[in-house]
Amino acid sequence: MQTKQGLSRMETKIAVIGAGSWGTTLANLLAQKGYPVTLWCYEADLAERIQQSGINDLYLPATKLSKKLQATSNLKTAVAEKQLLLFVTPSQVTRQILVQALPDLSPQALIVSASKGIENESLMLLSQVFEELLPQSMHRQLGFLSGPSFAKEVSSGMPTAVVAAAKELSVAEEIQKIFSTEKFRVYTHDDIIGVELGGAMKNVIALAAGVADGLGFGHNTRAALITRGLAEMTRLGIKLGGAAETFAGLAGMGDLVLTCTGDLSRNRSVGIELGKGRSLDEILAGMQMVAEGVKTTLSAYQLAEKLGVEVPIIEQMYLILYQNKSPRQAVTDLMLRDLRAETI
Repeated sequence: MQTKQGLSRMETKIAVIGAGSWGTTLANLLAQKGYPVTLWCYEADLAERIQQSGINDLYLPATKLSKKLQATSNLKTAVAEKQLLLFVTPSQVTRQILVQALPDLSPQALIVSASKGIENESLMLLSQVFEELLPQSMHRQLGFLSGPSFAKEVSSGMPTAVVAAAKELSVAEEIQKIFSTEKFRVYTHDDIIGVELGGAMKNVIALAAGVADGLGFGHNTRAALITRGLAEMTRLGIKLGGAAETFAGLAGMGDLVLTCTGDLSRNRSVGIELGKGRSLDEILAGMQMVAEGVKTTLSAYQLAEKLGVEVPIIEQMYLILYQNKSPRQAVTDLMLRDLRAETI
């Protein structure tokens, strides 16, 4: 396979920025394809252990990593002279890490983000953060990877389909070629806003689905939350310039169903514990990995309020998380809203 720059697979050096379960999984997938991959870890001791044992014992302990994968906690070392950089960092620190990486980025590098969230302070999608910080000449080299994909299942070789979005089809197709395997199928898309927003907001709806499960409600309730949650995602996406049909695809409905129903969903798990009556601080204190939906709830609620978009499920999740509203009362208030026709 040839990359866009005409380099062979062996010559295409890749940096994966973020060594959580998803970053490590994608880094290993690329290394198994033959790419030399450098995985940047925030924790220096974790980088050392990965180098020594070939296992990310903190975030992906059951997977033996490819020998083509090298780990480092030095961001400059990770970024320098790479043809592709994949950012898989928590959304709220992506800006900070990108700023630190900028001086060492190759101007020709393909930049891909697989993070999912909306920045709290600016209410920006991550694509907007990247475009704000990167020079104009690099904007056409930006791509975004999203879709229904639990890291544990991908690392175990279970068939998975995701979507790569970019403004230019050639860039999306390049990402597609680099990441696709016989078990990891990548589709292309040109709706960056829709793909990104779907990936971010499904975490909020998954929190709500978890709350319903924690309260002891059944499949009817979950189906209602998924369907009406999709309507909220779509309304906000259209307002931001995304396409309605994007939310019927992998980054919308696909990821929403997975995250609202799967036992591996961190956001659903947080919601379940909230529904059982535990406090948010107590739940998060016991978690090793980030549940993006908690902070995205604040951003999504504020963004919808700013744009005048009705998002009742997201509003109730905001009230539960940030105003200490009773989860049971939140469900009651959702059900007792004014009756209306079913529309997006």
